[in-house]
Amino acid sequence: MRTLETWFAEYAVSHQNKTNILIHFICVPAIYFSIVGLLMSIPNGFLASIIPGNNQFIENWAFVVLLFVLFFYVRLSVKMALQILIFSALCIIANYYIGQYAPLWMVSLGIFMAAWLGQFYGHKLEGKKPSFLKDLQFLLIGPGWVIQKMFGKK
Repeated sequence: MRTLETWFAEYAVSHQNKTNILIHFICVPAIYFSIVGLLMSIPNGFLASIIPGNNQFIENWAFVVLLFVLFFYVRLSVKMALQILIFSALCIIANYYIGQYAPLWMVSLGIFMAAWLGQFYGHKLEGKKPSFLKDLQFLLIGPGWVIQKMFGKK
């Protein structure tokens, strides 16, 4: 099993250009945020029937999927998993409130598309393909890499 350091080192190979890195600092969190919003937009009747109580922050598909994301990170680094947990909670809370004022799926889809356009532009500048084309797990590594670059070592 690869370590978090190994994942980050391999991810960094195709992220050397300063403009591409800046684009990633904006677009990777935006993509993560938009995916949380899209998952929260899925009707949750089934979840509401199996989760006791009435809590909109956990009765959604984003919460369920993010449990698996956290498991992925816990295996690599507890500290990074906690950082991802905090970011994920902020995403759920912000998306919940966006959904109170606008169609969440539409807002999320717009952010998702704009952020991916930015990502591909950044990789065009970099001259290297996105890492996830080599291994889809890099889609989960990207958010951790950005957090680590912005806030220090794991």
